[in-house]
Formats: sequence, C-alpha cells, structure tokens
Amino acid sequence: MSKRDDYIRMIRGSHGARIYSMVSKRLRRGKESRVRHAFTIIEITVTLCILSVLSAIAVPRAGKLLDRVQVRGAVLEVESIFSSARHIAIARAAQTTVDIDTVARTIYVSVGGDTVRKKEIGTDHAVQLSASRLRMSYAATGMGYGAANLSVVVRRNASADTVFVSRLGRLRH
Repeated sequence: MSKRDDYIRMIRGSHGARIYSMVSKRLRRGKESRVRHAFTIIEITVTLCILSVLSAIAVPRAGKLLDRVQVRGAVLEVESIFSSARHIAIARAAQTTVDIDTVARTIYVSVGGDTVRKKEIGTDHAVQLSASRLRMSYAATGMGYGAANLSVVVRRNASADTVFVSRLGRLRH
C-alpha cells in the first residue's frame, strides 16, 4: 500500500469523505459547471444610471457648501485684520488705518504711512469684497476713528456674509 491509498482510506472513513466526493465529482464534470466571473451589461448600465442620478443631486449642494466655506474663511480673515489693526494701534500708541481696495480685493493695514499688513482676500478665497467705506482708522486708544460704522460684505456666488465694525472699533458679523 502506498501513502496515497492510506490517505484516501482515511478521508473516506471520516467527515472528509463527503468533501472528497464533492470535489471528485466536480473535477470529473470538467467544464459542465460554469461559474460566472463578470457582470452583465445590464447590471453595469443600471449601476451607472443610479450613480449618475445620485451625483446629479449631490454636486450642486457640494458647490454651495464650498462657496459657504470660502466666504466664512474670508470673513474670519477680515475680522482678524481689523482686530490686529486695533491691537497695533494700542501697542504702538499710534493711529492705525485699514484701507479696503474692493477692485484688487485686498485689505491693507498701515501705521503712519507704512504698510504693516497686506492681505489679498479676494485672491486667497476667490471672493468679492464690497464696503460701505473704503477706510477705517483706529485711534491710539483702540477706538474707531470717524463718525460712521463700517460694513464689509464678502460674497461668492449666492453665498454672502457681512462684517460690521462699530464706531467704537468692535467687530460683529
């Protein structure tokens, strides 16, 4: 007796006998039992139709979300610029001016004619700027200098937000 015969006898005498018979039958059949290894064209077409409908719903919402995110980021930077201008005025005990260039979409902070900070908000966030006044000054005490409030509107497509600077130099949006 060979090792192969011992192995077959061992398999037939145990639970493996059923497995051995199934495997041997399948091997004897050859190519009669076909197993499908790919998707049909109908299944692929239905899947693509479902995906296209879902993406048609999701893409406009994603665009609006991106607009809101860019506007919010720009508003935070505008608030940061005005806040830092106020702090610079207090720290240097000098009048500080914030200039808003709506055409170039840039905001400048200057002290005594020297520009200490420049931020290209429109380029960085792809937004449009508009303002009720183009200049705001802070006195050495940090108070707003001038008689009127200032509002800066940040807009991208349908999304817009406004930053208000009071006469006292306080920010809110």
